[in-house]
Amino acid sequence: MIKSKPRPTFAPSTQIDMPKAKPIAKESSTEEKIKEAARKLFTQKGFAATRTRDIADEAGINLALLNYYFRSKQKLFDIIMMENFRQFIHGISFNFQDKTLSLEQKIEKVVSMYIDFLTANPDLPLFILTELRNNPDQLAASIEGEIGETRTELFAQLKVAHAAGYIGIEPSHLVANLFGLTVFPFVARPILQKVTGADDTQFNNLMQQRKELIPIWIKTMLQPPKPTK
Repeated sequence: MIKSKPRPTFAPSTQIDMPKAKPIAKESSTEEKIKEAARKLFTQKGFAATRTRDIADEAGINLALLNYYFRSKQKLFDIIMMENFRQFIHGISFNFQDKTLSLEQKIEKVVSMYIDFLTANPDLPLFILTELRNNPDQLAASIEGEIGETRTELFAQLKVAHAAGYIGIEPSHLVANLFGLTVFPFVARPILQKVTGADDTQFNNLMQQRKELIPIWIKTMLQPPKPTK
């Protein structure tokens, strides 16, 4: 007796679907490669000085393929700008919405996260500030959508604490001081290194020390003023 061959254990639909997975993965990989190249060049050179051909060369693809995925330099820039900005504000959004942390703990976590993040992405703060200055109207609406909820949550907490006398500094000044102490050294890095004579390693060590120092300074600012006699 001739034995019949065993039937395949997979469903026919599996055979049909499998070949489609490769192009999807390839498209995703190409798109991410373009975005990574654009992120690098936009951050280093800015929007105006970056050509689409530069991005294509950096990504190792031809210009037609870049245009197929993103149509224009402006569209690609808008995507990169908002992704960069989301990363930039993520620390405040994540930590200040954590109701298990005290205000001091939130500040410690925000400072530590930002210093590590900016050490890994040293050109990012200046890039964001420059593009905001160059295109304030164009970016304002998009940024408002990104930070609106976080800003409301943050200032609500700070206003309650200020009204209760728990902190002795107006919320806007507290936020300005927190960003100034944490972010400004990275924006002014070339000047600071010239003035202090610090090389890259020494500068990074200095920033790591500020993880402990900035929360101490902020805590001092939070102290309510002593009553006058």
